Amino acid sequence: MTVVLVHGVPETPSLWDEIRERICLPSTALRLPGFGCGFPKGLVGKDAYADWLAKELRALEGPLDLVGHDWGGHLAMRVVSAHDVPVRSWVSDVAHGWHPDYRWHEAATLWQRSPEGEESLASLRVDSPGPTLGDHLMLRGMSPEIAKEVDGVHDPGMSDAILGLYRSAWPHLYADWGRAFDRPAAARGLVLVPTEDPMARPDLDREVAERVGAETAELDGLTHYWMLQDPARGADVLRRFWASLDD
Repeated sequence: MTVVLVHGVPETPSLWDEIRERICLPSTALRLPGFGCGFPKGLVGKDAYADWLAKELRALEGPLDLVGHDWGGHLAMRVVSAHDVPVRSWVSDVAHGWHPDYRWHEAATLWQRSPEGEESLASLRVDSPGPTLGDHLMLRGMSPEIAKEVDGVHDPGMSDAILGLYRSAWPHLYADWGRAFDRPAAARGLVLVPTEDPMARPDLDREVAERVGAETAELDGLTHYWMLQDPARGADVLRRFWASLDD
């Protein structure tokens, strides 16, 4: 059994380092194209990224336990609901984004507009004056080390990847992906609910989990970067969920 972890946007696989140390299981942390690595021509938008993830999972020896955070969570939910992948279980912490009542956060709505999105991300790169993207992510709980890593790989290609993903998800994920996920997937699911994430909607997380037949686990007092804030607790929640799959 291998655990596959997928980071979010705008992040890097290092986000999972402490969790991987604590789960004590074979694991791999995938890097989304464009986020510190090559950005293949034509790989633009959420459907292309979901196709990419499905292909990556099929290349691994299953069965797999899939864990996604932020956009990685959206992609995880998409592949288990719409692709044939060797996944035993899935975990996501952003199920609220699949609810018909969810509306994107302020940064997302800015990046969905042109030229405002291009101008915003260009101003957040390290070669521009003022706060960087990493500076803003630290306000949400990202560690200084990983924020520095994000700044180091935030180039025009990464900006393009960010814009492509958010613009492909207008007005929200329920419009297409959410409507299609109307019954439980073959793989068992777990929705994490970090109660103190200011951009999340715990009430919508629970409603989506119920609709798709997934379990829920509250991360009381934790925020968007729960895996950095309390990795021991995060790893314990994951291990208990995986152990329950054999009951």
